[in-house]
Parts: sequence; C-alpha cells; structure tokens
Amino acid sequence: MRRFAALFAVGLLIGGVGVSAWAQGITGVGSRPKSHVEFVGEPQAIAANKPATVELRFRVENGFHINSHTPKSELLIPTKIAIDDLAGVTLKTVDFPKGAEYSFAFDPSEKLDVYTGEFVLSARVTAKPGNYTLKAALHYQACDNAACYPPKTLPVEASFTAK
Repeated sequence: MRRFAALFAVGLLIGGVGVSAWAQGITGVGSRPKSHVEFVGEPQAIAANKPATVELRFRVENGFHINSHTPKSELLIPTKIAIDDLAGVTLKTVDFPKGAEYSFAFDPSEKLDVYTGEFVLSARVTAKPGNYTLKAALHYQACDNAACYPPKTLPVEASFTAK
C-alpha cells in the first residue's frame, strides 16, 4: 500500500500537480470552512436624535437552517447577536423575527423553530448626527437535513448615517 501511495505521489509530480495541491483538493487543507450564513448589509439612513431602526439583514444558504433566538429545546444553540458600544449611539434593543416551524421527514411530530432564507434583526437605536459603523457578531449553529455543524460567529459591520 505504501508503495502504491509513493508511486501515486510521484505520478502526480510528474504530471505537473504537486502533492500539496492534491492534498488541498482532496482534504480541504488550506480551505476556509463555509459559514452557511452571510451578512447582507447596505448603508442606511436614519433620523438623528430620534428612536430609529437599523436593519441587520442575513441570508442562510439554501439547504441549511439555523435555530431561532428561541429554540424549542435547551439542548439547541440559539442564534444570538452581540453589538459593540458605539460613541454617539444608544442601543435600546435588538428585535429578532419569529422563527419558522421546521421538521424532519423521519419525525414530523418534532417541530424546530428556525431561520431559513433571509431574516432581519432590527436594532433599535437613537443616534446623534453623523456617520457610523455598527460592529456586531452573530453567533449561530447551521444545520442541514443530515447534521448540525460546529457553532460559528459571523462578524457584522452595518454602516448608517443619522441625519
């Protein structure tokens, strides 16, 4: 078996493909793990010195779901967001949308509370006039129909202007 592996590696080198490239293609070495959720931010404008909403828009990759902020079991990892303090901005609350019911074909009686597709968190703020970048981190666990993957933290930067 060792002889075969050595001959295969030599064959790859002769063929112009390095073992490192072969290992990366086969094992994913050096590749970045997928997060399955992305932040879809666009600059926003809000009224200055008045209660306003900054929308934090996310998209869950097709075929995946994440638990809502209120999963139906304490064994499930809830989606959470942590927002950094920002001079000139007072954060009141962050409102999460209601999750959608989701069940697996093998147990349709068990209903999960999840986010799929796009979902929006609403950061309720009051801001002095100016340009701001709200920095946050979304903590979640992505799952598909076969497995749940390790929890991830997605950095978020939402730009907005208070006028």
